[in-house]
Amino acid sequence: MWLGAHIGIAEGLGNAPRQGKAIGAEAIQIFSKSPQMWAGPPVADEAAQQFRTAVREVGLKATAVHHGYLINLASPKKAGLARSRKALLDEVERATKVGVDALILHPGAHMGEGPAAGLARIVESLNWVLAKAPPGPLRLLLENAAGQGTALCSNLPELRTVLDGVADRSRIGVTLDTCHLFAAGFDLRTPESYGAFIDQLRTELGEVEVRAFHLNDAKAGLGAHLDRHENIGKGQIGLEGFRPLLNDARWAETPGYLETPLDDDGYAAYSRDLAALRTLLPVLSAVGDGDAPARRKAARPTTAK
Repeated sequence: MWLGAHIGIAEGLGNAPRQGKAIGAEAIQIFSKSPQMWAGPPVADEAAQQFRTAVREVGLKATAVHHGYLINLASPKKAGLARSRKALLDEVERATKVGVDALILHPGAHMGEGPAAGLARIVESLNWVLAKAPPGPLRLLLENAAGQGTALCSNLPELRTVLDGVADRSRIGVTLDTCHLFAAGFDLRTPESYGAFIDQLRTELGEVEVRAFHLNDAKAGLGAHLDRHENIGKGQIGLEGFRPLLNDARWAETPGYLETPLDDDGYAAYSRDLAALRTLLPVLSAVGDGDAPARRKAARPTTAK
């Protein structure tokens, strides 16, 4: 797995790849604007080019933008749904200009209208956005939820339902968050439980749909449905709980982005978490398919930076 982290852009888009490289990241995720805003200032041509150049110069293997937190593609409120769709289209346009490989997004919450209605709205929203989106290899990746409230896609069949409804399947995929998986009741901590998860993933979603991971430990227990990230090794998953995932050959060329808590020392916490994860890498797991990385590489479009 290509290990990386979420990097801020306060010091400029062009500095984010270098900040990531400085802490040992092979991949970075960013926001293209404040996640608490519906819209942000346009991405300047110079800033976008600086980011693309820096990605090439430092040799990052994958890049992503995470969309803002206000968007709800399943909203039953007409005005809110329209605003969310417009905001996501803006995110797609910004991410395309910056030149990242993927835009990671939360599918949405049905807000009491029920899963079927919410999933249908997510599908309609994604098709609306992709029909208007600029051409290019950018892939939209649905992030699994922890199962909190009325948030959708905490289970694999709901993710599958959304994927099946999107007209342009070449531009859609999934990001799996380890904290969210654990909170939703998926235990990845032992070879046996991880193997059971892979069997379920293969049956209910499909391994090829997984294009990225968020690597987060969990503050709350298995099945707690609480989205509370913790630093690697300090939560309920524990450092050893990441070993089966990190040593699975399926994900050898898949990015895994940290979204773990930071403190006053800034990215030093990321450095510690990355170092901890790398202590798990020398042991190759028997779980997995040795030919999977080659197949996934062939199936994955390459973004021109």
